[in-house]
Amino acid sequence: QVQLVESGGGLVQPGGSLRLSCVASGITFSWYDMSWYRQAPGKQRELVATISRAGTTDYAGPIKGRFTISRDNADNTVILQMNSLKSEDTGVYYCNAHDLSYYWGQGTQVTVSS
Repeated sequence: QVQLVESGGGLVQPGGSLRLSCVASGITFSWYDMSWYRQAPGKQRELVATISRAGTTDYAGPIKGRFTISRDNADNTVILQMNSLKSEDTGVYYCNAHDLSYYWGQGTQVTVSS
């Protein structure tokens, strides 16, 4: 059974930082590209960042320079370090594993507000 479990969300003031973690089980983690998506209230889910099996990273335009995605294949973990947070970063953040199949976590809420 595949499980992706996110953690690290919460309430933070604008300009603050959060570190999201996603631990995967039930898959051969190193074979999968890993991504973070987010969904703001009333909006569609959007891709935030991806790290490939080879470690290549890619970021959506609005978060470039502020967020960093990384992975630890030994711990089956993908991390999203979020700095200089803005109110528009508010949403539910989802971990995604994809190869031939797509797997999703349950999401973790991030709220950026003063």
